[in-house]
Amino acid sequence: MKQFAEVIVDVPAMQTNQPYTYSIPTELINQVFPGMRVIVPFGNRKVLGFAINISEKEPDVSFALKDIEEVLDLTPVLNTELLQLANWLAQWTFSFKISCLQVMLPAAMRASYSKTIKLTSTEISPAVQKLFGDKNEIPFDTKTLTASAFKELSKLKRANQAEVLYQVRDRAKAKKVTAIQGCLSSDQLASARETLRANAAKSFQMLDYLTTLGLEQVTLKKAMQDSDLSAAQFTSAEKKGWLVKTKVEKYRDPYREAVIEQSQPKQLKPAQLTAVERINQAITDHQKSVFLLQGVTGSGKTEVYLQTIATALEKGQTALMLVPEISLTPQMVRRVKGRFGSRVAVLHSGLSEGEKYDEWRRIERHEAQVVVGARSAVFAPLEDIGIIIMDEEHETSYKQEDMPEYNARDVAIKRGEWHNCPVVLGSATPSLESRARAQKGVYEWLRLDERINGQPLPEVNLVDMRQALKTAPALDISAPLLSAIEQRLAQNEQVVLMLNRRGYSSFLMCRECGFVLKCPNCDISLTLHMDSRSMKCHYCGHEEAIPRTCPSCQSKKIRYYGTGTEKVEKELQELLPTAKILRMDVDTTRRKGAHAKILQQFGSKEANILLGTQMIAKGLDFPDVTLVGVLNADTSLSLPNFRSAERTFQLLTQVSGRAGRAEKTGEVLIQTFNPEHYAIQLAKNQNYEKFFGIEMNMRHRGGYPPYFFTTQIVVSGGSEAAVAKKIFGINGQLQKVLSPQAVILGPTPKPIMRINNQFYYQLVIKYKKEPKLEQFLEELLLSSQKDAARNLKVKIDRDPVDFV
Repeated sequence: MKQFAEVIVDVPAMQTNQPYTYSIPTELINQVFPGMRVIVPFGNRKVLGFAINISEKEPDVSFALKDIEEVLDLTPVLNTELLQLANWLAQWTFSFKISCLQVMLPAAMRASYSKTIKLTSTEISPAVQKLFGDKNEIPFDTKTLTASAFKELSKLKRANQAEVLYQVRDRAKAKKVTAIQGCLSSDQLASARETLRANAAKSFQMLDYLTTLGLEQVTLKKAMQDSDLSAAQFTSAEKKGWLVKTKVEKYRDPYREAVIEQSQPKQLKPAQLTAVERINQAITDHQKSVFLLQGVTGSGKTEVYLQTIATALEKGQTALMLVPEISLTPQMVRRVKGRFGSRVAVLHSGLSEGEKYDEWRRIERHEAQVVVGARSAVFAPLEDIGIIIMDEEHETSYKQEDMPEYNARDVAIKRGEWHNCPVVLGSATPSLESRARAQKGVYEWLRLDERINGQPLPEVNLVDMRQALKTAPALDISAPLLSAIEQRLAQNEQVVLMLNRRGYSSFLMCRECGFVLKCPNCDISLTLHMDSRSMKCHYCGHEEAIPRTCPSCQSKKIRYYGTGTEKVEKELQELLPTAKILRMDVDTTRRKGAHAKILQQFGSKEANILLGTQMIAKGLDFPDVTLVGVLNADTSLSLPNFRSAERTFQLLTQVSGRAGRAEKTGEVLIQTFNPEHYAIQLAKNQNYEKFFGIEMNMRHRGGYPPYFFTTQIVVSGGSEAAVAKKIFGINGQLQKVLSPQAVILGPTPKPIMRINNQFYYQLVIKYKKEPKLEQFLEELLLSSQKDAARNLKVKIDRDPVDFV
């Protein structure tokens, strides 16, 4: 019998969605399955690939098929659902299938690595016993394995009696700790006791502990804690033959230090109860329905999530919960872990490679039934999913900006269809697209219109900075805001301040000649950072010293303009010398665990003021926060983007919701230079429905989503002339393909045309129905591979979140 594998190969310079067929060597017949990774010859090199189909039918080709060189896995790392999902994702996002397959695995399994195989059972064949000798873990190299040994190991893996461990440049190998296990019977322990001197107190203590332990294996650290004996005393006991030491794997638990109190389900308000009952019904009936859970800030959406997850778990199913940012994850994880304990796995970019690898394996081994994570967690290898929840569904961070450019919302809904389970999209300020679908009945609309504590939404007041700046005690802090902060501090309450710009100042300019210090690699000014005493580019990472004189005219009259969180922190400290301030932005949260640490410090009242960028605007729940201040509401409003009003309204509404979430009444002060703008006025009144009506009318008149579909094409490369020629060529081809009803915006250079010495040009297609467009874009994706040799990249983005 012969077998053949269709393999999607990873060839960066010449990617394709077309699989290549390889022969499966005789010794590997019936050992290769779809979803396994393989090494195959490609031209004169060897490349990684994914087997996507196995067949016994020999293809009708005139050349000799090459053999698969090596199989990297004993069992598939991607199941049938994820393989099907990759097919859909490649088509939907105009991406190469290899990118879609790789994005589903933790980085530890995508990079270069070595492997070991570990036995988890003592019931093994003589051939396997000979292979392992006296070890239970050996290097795993399929080239040196005999066919019979590979077959035995494959059987063991399928029976969960062996596992493959990956070591990625020493980053993602399984963590090992020392464990001890008694090796004497109770009679032997009694005999050993009789041989001891009467004053050998520690030896008697050791034997007592080993008697209690029996044959149970525990880590040396736990044994030392439980017995009050030292490591040296356990070493001595090992030498006497009383116990054996072994190395055992220990999961890297990102929350091992956290003290998380168990919580019980809360009494639901009528609106919450209605939502829970309806979603539970969909879980029970295996309905692949999508719910929009629209609830004002503080209305108890999280409790709805937790109680519906509990329903799925009671039915023996699993649950997936997505949150948009790492900053939201610590509080949400504490709540979910507080309810479901060790059944929860966490996946987000704030974890180390090893922690992500271990959490992924816990899910894959069915040791965790609930996954909480950011965007990429949507691909978690859960089986039999009972509910998928997407908190703050409107957030743009759910959109991936690199190939494949997926929106986690689309993927979540697709997985919901596969598993016949409900998908819950939750938000106080839903995206216009989701809200419009709910109104049309495409999504089922559930509403929570009141806060669960019965408190009214916080009072929101606007500070017109055009007038307030004349008497402001500092450039970024008006007198009314400072007075309100002082009042809260006197009452021992807490304050949250948001400024959506990090750094000390936006740019540095010479007052003699007008020179602005720009990044040498990007068309953007450098931002001043006082903490590192440097000028930084927030796009490519370039950093240089702060100049003392103007590089253009050598004048000393150089000044800092604009503002950032670092500068505001300094201003606040000067105005309020006794205040304790925590700053939360990209600069202060670079280190692992920094988000959780800052939030924990603020939650335990080690600080009065939390100052941060938009990462503090959503999801945070602190009962003593009674004042929220927005230092500049106009940051996102001034962007030339059709979503700028929506983003501003959402951000202001979300950050306002951080105030008055417990018994104390909350107040919000918004500083703005555009107090008359409808987005700011309606955010002040928390009037989402009126905003939705006005904004939908604006979108309709302008021909923007959700009334039109949009697709963005971006060409980038090292030569501006080549980039411009390519995008104008694509524009010419599109004119022949599109109907007169479609609209093309551009081609134009992107507002920041050069980033990291690459030039960017774009065009945007707006359309309602274009039957020929899909095929044209698919052909463009494939033909653009020829441009890669000329350092030209073509990116196709369906439903871009913005095209500034």
